[in-house]
Amino acid sequence: MTLAWRHLLRALYLETSTPRTPKAGPSPKGAFWTSITKLGLHTKPSMPPCDFTPERYQSLAYNRVLEIHKQHLSPVLTAYFSEPLLLHQGHMEWLFDYEGNRYLDFFSGIVTVSVGHCHPKVNAVAQKQLGRLWHTSAVFFHPPIHEYAEKLSALLPEPLKHSAENQVIFLMNSGSEANDLAMLMARAHSNNTDIISFRGAYHGCSPYTLGLTNVGFHKMELPSGMGCQSTMCPDVFCGPWGGSHCRDSPVQTIRKCSCAPDCCQAKDQYIEQFKDTLNTSVAKSIAGFFAEPIQGVNGVVQYPKGFLKEAFELVRERGGVCIADEVQTGFGRLGSHFWGFQTHGVLPDIVTMAKGIGNGFPMAAVVTTPEIAKSLAKRLLHFNTFGGNPIACAIGSSVLEVIKEENLQENSQEVGTYMLLKFAKLRDEFEIVGDVRGKGLMIGIEMVKDKTSRQPLPREEVNQIHQDCKRMGLLIGRGGTFSQTFRIAPSMCITKPEVDFAVEVFRSAFIQHMESQDK
Repeated sequence: MTLAWRHLLRALYLETSTPRTPKAGPSPKGAFWTSITKLGLHTKPSMPPCDFTPERYQSLAYNRVLEIHKQHLSPVLTAYFSEPLLLHQGHMEWLFDYEGNRYLDFFSGIVTVSVGHCHPKVNAVAQKQLGRLWHTSAVFFHPPIHEYAEKLSALLPEPLKHSAENQVIFLMNSGSEANDLAMLMARAHSNNTDIISFRGAYHGCSPYTLGLTNVGFHKMELPSGMGCQSTMCPDVFCGPWGGSHCRDSPVQTIRKCSCAPDCCQAKDQYIEQFKDTLNTSVAKSIAGFFAEPIQGVNGVVQYPKGFLKEAFELVRERGGVCIADEVQTGFGRLGSHFWGFQTHGVLPDIVTMAKGIGNGFPMAAVVTTPEIAKSLAKRLLHFNTFGGNPIACAIGSSVLEVIKEENLQENSQEVGTYMLLKFAKLRDEFEIVGDVRGKGLMIGIEMVKDKTSRQPLPREEVNQIHQDCKRMGLLIGRGGTFSQTFRIAPSMCITKPEVDFAVEVFRSAFIQHMESQDK
């Protein structure tokens, strides 16, 4: 079903089924699930209709799942809720749990499901390739990898770093793998070691990329990621400089500043901090600089306009290469451009990508210039057993086709801007909403004690709001140094009626929070 038809369906269809509270255990076959009900919340918005009925859940009992997890799976606490959510099935922007409860997915598996859960076209392509060829490894050729390489290359600016040749593409399985390889490339090409990344940056959790990742709870006492240095994140809401003219977003911070629309003084101040890092914390010649076009894990942090362009120039003056981490920002999610770095008017030397590239299937890529690729080849026979396997490449090609055929980049721009403006009204309505920011369908809502101090709202209060949103049928992410920012990144097939529902869920959760504080 095309996106246009899905918009029309939601505009015309009236949900007539009676909401019910599901019973424990498997739900009756053929039931039409609507929403979670009878929760005792202040206001429970009506959930938009969904033209899909999930299969009956017939797997492990919930308590047995908890037992197995405790006995055999990682002891690291990663579940969002005190009662972990046991999911059963997905369809486009919707998820269903084991009891048949329906949720609007506004986090997309951590900004990963780009075109929708189990998109029919992607499903069909994957099933067809499964019946033809699963795996060969790179020692043999197969058409899907060559077809995909040509399609992906056509979507990147030509050429990277003013080369007269096409880009070179390395395929792998995850964002951490991609950033690992990009680090190696930067060092092999520059013959230098030091790499700079922002404080608050997230570039992976492998032993190598942990050096680039500067989010406190991902740091560890053991040595890892040698040769990596952090620099101040130019955050115009929480940082020392910035305000209402500084970022590329339909919604600006309400924090006042003296910047003019065409001359950002905050950018100049943050550039001075970047120069200070170059002059004091790294060698005279460096290997490179990593930057997410918009920081994801740190809470959708945006930099002042023009900052990355000047920072890239400074890095290249020191012999380093510039790496754009598009793991969360790429493939049209930001709406105005297909790649996040394009929104900054820069041309990186290396681009890394993952997550939305395969709509949830393990897939990643590094794209660079022939010169940098040759520098690596002189030093290393790089090989990846599963990277670029036939199934991944077939799925990757179908994802690119769906983005184009269903105008999902344009939808990200239109619906994302609509959502940002709606959330901005909530910011003006509630003192605890400090900032709303982002671009396209990558949005952050930063929670604060009050707008004057901008101090983060206590974690237990943010947890309660998060839990209340889930109870009303909305799944959202978290980010920021103190986990104080809600991260909004739905699949790019999202519609305006679904945005309206999400906004009303947030409003209800905020009202309930304020009432609980008054008691």
